[in-house]
Amino acid sequence: MARRLTDTVTSQYVEAANRLKPKRHKRRVVVYVESYDDVFFWRSVLEEFESAALHFEVMLPSRTTLGKGKKLAMHNHLGPNMIACVDADYDYLMQGRSDISRELLESPYIFHTYVYAIENYQCYAPGLHEACVMSTLNDREVLDLEAFMRELSVIIWPLFVWSIWAYRHDEYKRFSLCDVLDTVALRDVNTFHPEQSIDHLKRRVNKKIAWLQQNFHKAKGQLEPLRRELLQLGVTPETSYLYIQGHTLFDGIVLPLLGPVCTLLRRERENEIKRLACHETQRQNELACYQHSVSPIDMMLKKGTKFRCSEPYKRMRADIEHFVSGLQSSLPSSADTALQGEQGCQPS
Repeated sequence: MARRLTDTVTSQYVEAANRLKPKRHKRRVVVYVESYDDVFFWRSVLEEFESAALHFEVMLPSRTTLGKGKKLAMHNHLGPNMIACVDADYDYLMQGRSDISRELLESPYIFHTYVYAIENYQCYAPGLHEACVMSTLNDREVLDLEAFMRELSVIIWPLFVWSIWAYRHDEYKRFSLCDVLDTVALRDVNTFHPEQSIDHLKRRVNKKIAWLQQNFHKAKGQLEPLRRELLQLGVTPETSYLYIQGHTLFDGIVLPLLGPVCTLLRRERENEIKRLACHETQRQNELACYQHSVSPIDMMLKKGTKFRCSEPYKRMRADIEHFVSGLQSSLPSSADTALQGEQGCQPS
């Protein structure tokens, strides 16, 4: 039994607290997210919808414990004044075949990423070169990262379909997300010959698919309808990388790809400084200045905003905009409640 009023906070409690405030006071909507990294991501998403009459307060899913996670965020007493913003994981693509998937799809107070997780947005292919520039302060394009990710995505697409099939048919213990990671993770990317990594990946994927075909005969005839359904849900061969496990993509594919690229770009800049320096003191000062200015690539990926132009993000944004529009009737009419225009896709 709860001992304090704050232990049983509900959407109605937040609404009552809002009513006690002056009419011109901003309406507060509490937003529960899964973990620490999600706080900043969802704050950056939701701030676009704030106005003189409305603001969101993003917080971890429990007020009384250090517990975190998707289920905890979703199982709060949600309502118009208390919502949950979570990763979709595979629950969006499960399309109601599990309890948590049905709750995710049916609740008007739960918003999800559509892609697997926020890490997938951070690894959005059109933003990878920008992340390298922010990390190294060198704008030279070593390789076409967007084309590389598109080709990689097409290669892993059949394996991804198998992974969704396994989860829909309770076969995920025999073919798990860890198996997908072991198959698609990049190893020793050569920035001068990236096709070698693509060829190795293709061989591993083909080998794994042959194993799946031998061990899951019941999948015969079910994969093609599943492919068509996934296409209708917005997943395409060229974008399937956005829907695989986020940590698999971030740690197993993108960092091994961008790491060598950034190393090469930093070395180029440092060699340029050494070559152009007039004397040893200038060389040391310039190198120190440059080295203090660069940043780790993983941190720069988390600061990217190119994903705002992606189709899954636009769908997520539309869901939130619809929710906020429903709140407008109860907001003070004297306040400026006009929604800001879509951000992130306009040229600077």
